[in-house]
Amino acid sequence: MIQLTALFFLIMFVIGTDTFLISPLIPTLQNLFHIPTEYSGWMVGSYALGYAIFALIAGPLSDGWDRKKVMLSGMVCFSVSTMLCGFATGFWSMFFFRFLAGVSAAFTAPQVWASIPALFPTSKIAKVSGIVMAGLAASQAFGIPIGSLLASTHWYYPFFTIGACALLVAVFIFYALPEMKPNQGQKTKTPIFSRYIPLLNSRMARKAFLAHFLFQCGFFAAFSFIGKWVTDRFHLSIDQAGYVMFFLGLGNIVGSFGGAYVIKTLNRFNTLVVGFLVSIACFIILPHLPSVAAFESVYFFIFVNMGIAFPLILGMLNSLNPTIRGTISSLANSIMYAATTLGSWIAGLIYATFNGFSAVGMFAAICFAGSLLSFIFSGILTSHAKTKKEFTS
Repeated sequence: MIQLTALFFLIMFVIGTDTFLISPLIPTLQNLFHIPTEYSGWMVGSYALGYAIFALIAGPLSDGWDRKKVMLSGMVCFSVSTMLCGFATGFWSMFFFRFLAGVSAAFTAPQVWASIPALFPTSKIAKVSGIVMAGLAASQAFGIPIGSLLASTHWYYPFFTIGACALLVAVFIFYALPEMKPNQGQKTKTPIFSRYIPLLNSRMARKAFLAHFLFQCGFFAAFSFIGKWVTDRFHLSIDQAGYVMFFLGLGNIVGSFGGAYVIKTLNRFNTLVVGFLVSIACFIILPHLPSVAAFESVYFFIFVNMGIAFPLILGMLNSLNPTIRGTISSLANSIMYAATTLGSWIAGLIYATFNGFSAVGMFAAICFAGSLLSFIFSGILTSHAKTKKEFTS
């Protein structure tokens, strides 16, 4: 069990590092490829776009395939496409290779969340999910700063390094992960998108997924431009921006490991309400802070909340219908990356239009407020029984 937990941690660490790597590199790549600020967010958005589109297909398909083969194939393709990013010669080649990396990740990452309930006993699922989520947090705390340091030598080094690491993880998948073939019922050739019908017919599911979208849209709109903001406002170098990411990633790790205790103490409803209200206040005051230290301190709380809220939200969404966890996991990931695409694009536009982070922070605060209201009105925070009844009726 320890071996599988470590494997899933590494998968999320590698994919997470690649996902967030572009943020501190935006100023460098913007100058290198002569990209206007209003379009620079698409270097983040292209990856997210590929993920968002293909996760919708990958989820239902993977429910009828051997998850090990899907995960292995996806990781190999992810490795190749990430290395290709290092050969980009301009905006469009970078856009295309990042898109391919997103497509590959769409077939890989959701298998992790769908595999945990299948491979671990019920009593261990929450703990394992928190550790795996910590892999994503660790990618921000350690992977991105390391990538930034490599990029300070040459911008393409991080892509080659991450691609090579992904290939090693693929070897780990081949030897460590057991086969997870679908049962006979799952092998029936149900049309791909008809698997989403139970979710579309559920009022609770619709509101919960809308809340998930708004949460991710607000967070990634602000996150995508942290690197550019601290560079513009405080005149930091690319490696110094990486150190800022390191400190913020520590907040995510703290939230990931401490989330189960917080939820047990406060319950799910209070945890989400308090965390979101604190984050909204932080987004509003962030642009007006006078120093890097103050900026890091306030943003630290947002990342703590992200570490607590993200696995909590995924757990609630996966509880909607246990028979289609692969579909739910992929839909949740697809929505997250669709939100990343939209959020990073909007952030680029309003950052350029209003010449700074103030409008981006306000946009993130509005998204978080809408997400919180949608979660509350969905009813998913307060009732597992209602969830089961709605899907079985």
